[in-house]
Amino acid sequence: MKIETKKEILEILELPEADFYAAICPEADRKREEIFGRSLTVTAMAGFTNICKNQCLYCGMRAANSAVKRFRIPPEQVIALGEFAVHQGYHRIFLVAGEDPRYGFDNLLNIVHALKQKGMYVCLACGEYEQSRYSELADAGADEYVLKFEMSDPDSFNRLNPSTTFEKRMHAIETIRGLGLKLASGNIIDWPGQTLEELAEDILLMKKLEISWAPVIPYLPAAGTPLAAEGGPGSLLKLYKEIAILRLSMPGVNITAQQPGPDLKKGLSDPEGNLAAIHAGANMLFFDLISDTQAQNFRVIDDRNITGTSHLDRIAELGGFELESRATEQ
Repeated sequence: MKIETKKEILEILELPEADFYAAICPEADRKREEIFGRSLTVTAMAGFTNICKNQCLYCGMRAANSAVKRFRIPPEQVIALGEFAVHQGYHRIFLVAGEDPRYGFDNLLNIVHALKQKGMYVCLACGEYEQSRYSELADAGADEYVLKFEMSDPDSFNRLNPSTTFEKRMHAIETIRGLGLKLASGNIIDWPGQTLEELAEDILLMKKLEISWAPVIPYLPAAGTPLAAEGGPGSLLKLYKEIAILRLSMPGVNITAQQPGPDLKKGLSDPEGNLAAIHAGANMLFFDLISDTQAQNFRVIDDRNITGTSHLDRIAELGGFELESRATEQ
């Protein structure tokens, strides 16, 4: 099944639920298994600072949210977390942070270099930088950089991300691509006011950017954010439709399977949500390396709940999957 045009994407987005689960979802699941077999890719996640200068209207870590207890983990402790992951058999790490102007870029470079020395696959999401900074990260050994475009409509982006602009975001994304770093990027699905036309354009942009990983997620209202007053959580059906479209149109792309289920209080480790995403074509799971207290305050969204690895074992047991963490990717 080929899905290449906006018309074809919209046809799936508009499908009745029963028709989607009968015709599209099984195809995406088969394609996932054709590419990845019974393996799910696991990445250790270290949110090393939740301090952020930005005021994104949907993010729980926005600078104006005084309800969040802020923390900054020293570089030597971040490196120790990576070493712990390696000792546990996990060789992929996702270093993620708010845009913290005082963390120290040299500290970040030292972390990347040290973890590469341990044989880790290093992915980062630390926000927008000028070109020279991305170049330094690449020289330090970074493998992949996550910079989400969030929404492909410039006016919507500029309203919801008042600390930057769509033009700046896309310039940074193109800079990352130009340096040879793998680019992970994606959208927020079904945020309040989003149309199916906009959702289709988001998917087309991911294809155009030739992303390595789609870190997509439905809109989940975060306490203390302006957008939470505009509408409730995004549709899980739209989430699964997007995952399936991405798997069928970009077969080799990594897609986040760490997704919520119907009970949002169960967080992103809910087996129901994770397995539904996997059977729609997703393949990547995550677990927090930081402490429970820190993880509870790394609140891009509320109720993340992915500390420890027991939820990974549960997914593997329920679905008959193997858990895999590779140091490098082909």
